[in-house]
Amino acid sequence: MAGSPRHWRDGWYAGARVVPSPNFGPRPPGTAVSLVVLHSISLPPGEYGGDAIERLFTNTLDCDAHPYYDRLRGLQVSAHFVIRRGGELLQFVSCDDRAWHAGRSVWRGRENCNDWSIGIELEGLEGQPFETAQYARLARLLPALARAYPLAELTGHEHVAPGRKHDPGAGFDWPRLARLLAVRAPALRVAPAVG
Repeated sequence: MAGSPRHWRDGWYAGARVVPSPNFGPRPPGTAVSLVVLHSISLPPGEYGGDAIERLFTNTLDCDAHPYYDRLRGLQVSAHFVIRRGGELLQFVSCDDRAWHAGRSVWRGRENCNDWSIGIELEGLEGQPFETAQYARLARLLPALARAYPLAELTGHEHVAPGRKHDPGAGFDWPRLARLLAVRAPALRVAPAVG
């Protein structure tokens, strides 16, 4: 069963290709991981494939390779997972640790979502549709996470940082994801529109 102890080792999921990021830190002591934050990313915006996302999250992006990258110079960010357009799953940070994905954020009155959340980036452009393979991967990953961590809710970056962030955006089909999870992870509440 995906998500059983044999599928996890120190917060690393056996179903993912591991690409360790240096951009992480410890979670505050005693913090329960109860939230998943979905994001979207493409580098440069609207272009898919390549290794730019991996390079960004590992601090090896050549910021002279594209004009857009200049604004990313010196940025140190990460997410726990990235799901590529074809459904490939990459893991950058152990889920036991704090990835640097949400930034200044608040959910249900609680600040600093990075402390108590898992960040999942979908390769895509905010407002644009995502691929069936990405929903299918989410439908496998999220139940595995819910069996390993006390997750209660799933929401978007746009909902924990309203006005500052807009991803994954209007192209993400929240009802579709909720239907996929209804049987596989019924305790995980898909709550994109309330904060």
